[in-house]
Amino acid sequence: MKSFSNSPHNNLRSGRSHTFPFLHSLFKYLTLASDGANRATEWSLFILGITMAFVTALQVFFRYVLNHSLFWSEELGRSLLVWITFLGASVAYKRKAHIGIDYFVCRLKGKFLYLTRIFTISISVFFFSIMIIYGVKFTSFIRFQKTAALGISKSVPFFVIPFSGSLLLLHALALLLETILYQSEQ
Repeated sequence: MKSFSNSPHNNLRSGRSHTFPFLHSLFKYLTLASDGANRATEWSLFILGITMAFVTALQVFFRYVLNHSLFWSEELGRSLLVWITFLGASVAYKRKAHIGIDYFVCRLKGKFLYLTRIFTISISVFFFSIMIIYGVKFTSFIRFQKTAALGISKSVPFFVIPFSGSLLLLHALALLLETILYQSEQ
């Protein structure tokens, strides 16, 4: 999906008056929250990636140099990889970097393009909401189970599902409002 060069976010900074002041205020705050959450997620991904690389290198050192395997490193590495994957998906969604098949969408014009974008983002909002609801249910269901090596609640590695779903939902709502406001100003 192509980004809008003349987005309403730029118009908010310039102080132009708007047709829907409530939507523009909501858009402004959603965009600030989305940008801030994305920035924090990117830093978290950096820290998680460094930690995973360190734990993996430590495991290799212990296994092949000291001939003693760390019993917890594989489980921690796997949990970190799951967190990196889900958080990375939210960053990719924010940057519009997910793979998409837009062969037909790029050929749409005017109202058809607008309706297709609204429909696509709305479907995403629905699925992200399902991800949050069932992620919370599943996480609370397994909260008393412990992991084999680390001995922590299994809800800790799985909490990333509703958490990243919340991030994805925040980004999708900001994108939905951007699409609505951009099209309404044309």
